[in-house]
Amino acid sequence: MKRTRGKKGRISGRVIDHNAISEIKKLIGNQSVKRDMLIEHLHKIQDKYHHISNRHIMALAKIMNLSMAAIYETATFYHHFDVINDNENPPPNITVRVCDSVTCEMFGAKKLINELKLATDSTKVRIQPVPCVGRCDNAPVAIAGTHPIGNAKTDNILSALNKKQLSDVLPKNYINYEKYKKNGGYNLLIDCINGKYKRENIISTLEDSSLRGLGGAGFPTGKKWRILSEKKSPKMIAINIDEGEPGTFKDRYYLETDPHRFIEGTLIAHWAINADDVYIYLRDEYAGCRMLLEKELNSIQKTPPCKLPKIHLRRGAGAYICGEESAMIESIEGKAGMPRLRPPYVADVGLFGFPTLEQNMETMHWVRDIIENGPEWFSSNGRRERKGLRSFSVSGRINNPGVHIAPAGISIKELIEEYCDGMLEGHEFYGYYPGGASGGILPASLENEPLDFDTLQKHGCFIGSAAIIVLSDKDKVKSLATNSMRFFEHESCGQCTPCRVGTSKAIQLMENEEWNKDLLEELSIAMCDASICGLGQAAPNPVKCAIRYFPEEFKKWPPTQNKQTKK
Repeated sequence: MKRTRGKKGRISGRVIDHNAISEIKKLIGNQSVKRDMLIEHLHKIQDKYHHISNRHIMALAKIMNLSMAAIYETATFYHHFDVINDNENPPPNITVRVCDSVTCEMFGAKKLINELKLATDSTKVRIQPVPCVGRCDNAPVAIAGTHPIGNAKTDNILSALNKKQLSDVLPKNYINYEKYKKNGGYNLLIDCINGKYKRENIISTLEDSSLRGLGGAGFPTGKKWRILSEKKSPKMIAINIDEGEPGTFKDRYYLETDPHRFIEGTLIAHWAINADDVYIYLRDEYAGCRMLLEKELNSIQKTPPCKLPKIHLRRGAGAYICGEESAMIESIEGKAGMPRLRPPYVADVGLFGFPTLEQNMETMHWVRDIIENGPEWFSSNGRRERKGLRSFSVSGRINNPGVHIAPAGISIKELIEEYCDGMLEGHEFYGYYPGGASGGILPASLENEPLDFDTLQKHGCFIGSAAIIVLSDKDKVKSLATNSMRFFEHESCGQCTPCRVGTSKAIQLMENEEWNKDLLEELSIAMCDASICGLGQAAPNPVKCAIRYFPEEFKKWPPTQNKQTKK
């Protein structure tokens, strides 16, 4: 910051505010001030003051021995930090976040946002449209403070504000540590540590089960464990619970019902690969789940079933890109969550430079059941020659939205009829997102395709995290594809030009009444070929699918597009 003289000749610059230092030290308490705790400390400031000012940044820089630039770069990267300059007014203390992603838009989010802005005082309450908050089965959704409101209407949101219901609560009726142990929980972990099982046998069991990574990439779990088991120590484990893909909420479901099952699976992995510390990365929107994990991790550490490693719970800050494994690692290290160029892969150079086993939370949820019941218990499920079970997050125009555990390879037609109680009355099946916003959009004519890894690529789609959004004849794919592209533009980390500029230019083209098909397809190719991570590579999928499978929504193409498009 350049030192300049003010109107009265005084020098203005980085003058340390000792009151601010005292305030921040009080917030941090006895916790570490190493770089990897930066985001945790920024959360403390944001939670306390509802914004982060320059005086806070200067004080934190002094305490953590970091540059102001490093802190500012990190804080401004994440959507949940309100960084305020000296000449800016802080936002109101109360923020109501209203999801405007695909499912919530289908159920009236735009109207809700407009109504709330008219019904509230903008100096006291901030109404903020936000991307998916992981509660699509209750769309539309608003979050008042940290208090989630499903099936949100203006009246029930205003009621929550008037009653000052601004905090999430601990989920009810979940299986806590005591109940889990009574049902045999952690016995398998104890048996592993006591030598009843060999590491090689556990890894082979997972390989034989056909369990794959359930965060979206689908890498074989047993194979990943084997690779990490052969790496030299120290080794880390990082569990990804940052599910931000529009339409996805399966991890939250398992957290709110049976959290220790994934914790035991993680600890078995820790033993199997001979790892050191465990890091759990949880998305910030899941405040109630964070309370639950803090409580249950505290319980298991007070009366451990066996010797435990250090388990660190880390809080995301509203960045979809941190679902990408290397971006999540950057975030855990206290940096902006930008994906790393690969190689090296995180299995070689991961968290803090050490080999790292990165797994989705649901993947770890299945570990105990597979080992106790045998690999066939899992792999024997499936339809159309597919193997395993999938947890489908289903939302949209169906009677029974929610998480449905079904055989891999089930079709969307079967999923709707057998698990979702059919379509809503008055709605006719029109199409579906098979894997959230990035997975593309398929028409009703492909209702019999098997839903699993590797089955939808021939149609320009993929299943990813199995986030199914069901569309009806009341929906317009053209509009929803534009919604998806806005999401990717908002969530692009900005590191690479094809993604940063490509998503922005695509939105400009898609907001026209008539889409320039040739230019959009050319732009899509550039984004897919040149983006460094999956966000930019997958962002064009809804666009390409809208053009390919829903031509009836495009009345005519501009006259310049009569030429044959190259394939």
